[in-house]
Amino acid sequence: MARAPVLAAGGIVLRRGAPPLIAVVRQRKRNEWVLPKGKLDDGETPKQAAHREVLEETGHEVAIHEFLGTLVYQSGGRSKVVHFWRMEAEGGQVRKLMNDIKAVDWLTLDDALARLSREYERAFLIQVGPIALAAAELAPEPASVPEPTPASATDDIDAALQTLTSPEAASVDELRHGVLQKVKAWLRGEA
Repeated sequence: MARAPVLAAGGIVLRRGAPPLIAVVRQRKRNEWVLPKGKLDDGETPKQAAHREVLEETGHEVAIHEFLGTLVYQSGGRSKVVHFWRMEAEGGQVRKLMNDIKAVDWLTLDDALARLSREYERAFLIQVGPIALAAAELAPEPASVPEPTPASATDDIDAALQTLTSPEAASVDELRHGVLQKVKAWLRGEA
């Protein structure tokens, strides 16, 4: 019988500026640069886990915005399913990094892609990074952000998707299709 997947959540964490910067964290144990994420605690929703893990791993309080997608990969003989949201760091670091994390670095999208140690995270960020950056450009500055409504979040995503070039849009569609196929296979017990 297939083992249940490990559920995790995290964020594509942005810091506004010219250019905007993306957070990547360095794991102490493996000395790898990764996107901030972690496993869900008992009773925790993926969105709650994403917020907690990003705070623990980056030391920054964040505002959570649109859901960006799901990354599925094999880890320790099990499937790991990680849900990601676009997040924005609010101000400076507010707490020490958790013991598992050696450092946090803020990089441009291209530099973050070059720094990431895991190919599957790099491929995911290639797909969702431009969407996250476009959505951040469309959003008002944090001081004037009204409480988001589901309709405005959908509008932001739709507007961000419209800014993609044809090859980028095709890549997003291909990623969505691949994730859907993996989830269907997992539900059928084939993964």
